[in-house]
Amino acid sequence: MTGNNALLIMAKRPTPGRTKTRLVPPLSPQQAAALYECFLRDTIELVRQVPGVRPVIAYVPPGEQAYFAELAPDFEYYQQEGPDLGARLDNGLTHYLGLGYRQVAAINSDGPTLPPAYLAAAFEEPGRKADVVLGPSDDGGYYLIGLKHPAPRLLREVRMSTPHVTTDTLALAAEEGLKVALLPAWYDVDDAQSLARLQAELATAPPEVAPQTQAFLREHQ
Repeated sequence: MTGNNALLIMAKRPTPGRTKTRLVPPLSPQQAAALYECFLRDTIELVRQVPGVRPVIAYVPPGEQAYFAELAPDFEYYQQEGPDLGARLDNGLTHYLGLGYRQVAAINSDGPTLPPAYLAAAFEEPGRKADVVLGPSDDGGYYLIGLKHPAPRLLREVRMSTPHVTTDTLALAAEEGLKVALLPAWYDVDDAQSLARLQAELATAPPEVAPQTQAFLREHQ
């Protein structure tokens, strides 16, 4: 595997009442779970457009590989392991680096309109020369983190789901002497405000942008 890149989608099987709960309201629990599945399908298609990467779905909960295999039969599957998101990210990235991949990145599944060029840039200049690649989100987190070597502090010592995840990660990278490349910022769809932003974006977007999400939102206007 040496010399290749791997790109992991951090994904969970949608379950009404447990998935995208901050979108309830304006959506019902069933609608929020269905919308997240649209996000997943569109994110899978984004990854398919990134050249030269091994596509992987890193999934939870355990035992759900069959569900994701139906969504993306051309992907590899990895069951996330760890008590929290930071540990699961560290375990997944370290696992694939240990297989011999030159560079491994993980993305979330909350930004179905993310330009695929942003993902490709993680594996191009200057991302290819950096120790760490970050794709910052407007809410202070990140939609992508890429590594060439394991960096457990950046993942396990940062409190996730806060407005300063990216800032804290950059501070730890500086402490570790790691060179960081930043991708363009984007946004996650986690609440009513970001859902409204997504709806406005897709209202004028070409049909090939997030087609599954577009279809869902048209049906539920």
